[in-house]
Amino acid sequence: MGRAHDHRMNAPTDLSAPPRLALVGDRSSTVRAHERIPTIVAALGGGVDGAPLEPIDTYWLHSTSIDEETDLAGFDGIWVIPGSPYEHTAGVLHAVTTARERGIPFLGTCGGFQHMLLEFARNVAGLTAVEHGETDPHAEELLLVALECSLLGEEADITVAPGTRAAAIMGAGDRTERYFCRFGLNDAYLPALEAHGLVVSGRDPNGEARIAELPTHPFFLGTLFQPELASDSTWVHPILRAFGSAVRNHAGSGQSGIGTGMGMGMVNAWTSN
Repeated sequence: MGRAHDHRMNAPTDLSAPPRLALVGDRSSTVRAHERIPTIVAALGGGVDGAPLEPIDTYWLHSTSIDEETDLAGFDGIWVIPGSPYEHTAGVLHAVTTARERGIPFLGTCGGFQHMLLEFARNVAGLTAVEHGETDPHAEELLLVALECSLLGEEADITVAPGTRAAAIMGAGDRTERYFCRFGLNDAYLPALEAHGLVVSGRDPNGEARIAELPTHPFFLGTLFQPELASDSTWVHPILRAFGSAVRNHAGSGQSGIGTGMGMGMVNAWTSN
């Protein structure tokens, strides 16, 4: 079980400290994935052979608690969780940028996947005018658009491409995943994203993006589906378990940034119990 924390945090200076995971998003009791995350993180305390591992310390960072000056380099992992639209999009995008540029393991699920694509499109692919159709439906350039068929509470098939990180984690080929979302990538922008290094490693039967990753990053992966919904205390989705391993590896490598105090007066920190 993770430790309790004060709501104001500093980047770690003790390399023996437990791995620190930022959960970026606006926590709500109405979001099923949010309710499952503490159980999932606790389950990650058991190794594949049943041997106990050091608990991962978790911190919930409300989107409004993050701005462009917020120092997130002290975290060993950044997970942008479901729950879009977020109250402060810029804060979420800053978290994605920090993970991408600093080599911090990153996972984006559902809304996190959408905002991972938005950050990459704007800051890497040069598509500075693109918007999310959920928050700006009348924008001229919509990177994220309403799905032709809503996936709220649905299960749907995907195909994982061989030779990708997703395949190494989940196995290549067909599988069924659980969703709770209404927006996905506008395929018209996919060539530009791929030209700048993004890899779509999972697609639905119509070829639409469902998993994306950056092969040059230690761990930078997003899924439109919610692996949280398939996980509990007895079984954790392979993507979540792989992300947990990446967080531990980052902590063990001593790469956690030694930053200044994080000005997070609005942060609601919580433990993994």
